Amino acid sequence: MRAALLVCCFIFFLSCQNEKNKTQKPSFLIGHWMRLDDKPENKTFETWNSNFKGLSYTKQGTKTNIKEILSIVSINDTLHLTVERANEEPTLFKFIQQTATSFVCVNAENEFPKKIKYSLEDEQLKAIISADAFRIDFVFEKLPLLQ
Repeated sequence: MRAALLVCCFIFFLSCQNEKNKTQKPSFLIGHWMRLDDKPENKTFETWNSNFKGLSYTKQGTKTNIKEILSIVSINDTLHLTVERANEEPTLFKFIQQTATSFVCVNAENEFPKKIKYSLEDEQLKAIISADAFRIDFVFEKLPLLQ
């Protein structure tokens, strides 16, 4: 009887550990963000919904250019950022680090970027895309919800 109880406790402990180790999707991304460090003639936006589907686009006057369709997906219990440009196959970036307010993902096979980092700092969404010694920084502010 005692052995059965110990086995049950051990199984329960392991199941709790597995649940604890499952990575949560980065909810800090959710919202409508506008780039602050953009060219004067551009307004660039990134929008993420609660299903972790995102859209990155730039407005130049009355013209809107969709840059990328983004999503965060779980593949074999590992999170990946997918980036899809027009007429191209999606590119997967594997999460290698994550906190409650940041994540880093990589794809060593991709020409550029090889590494993408998102972080929430002082109520600003910051993104860095990089490869080797070259990097591009993005700073976004969250826009209020439309009513």
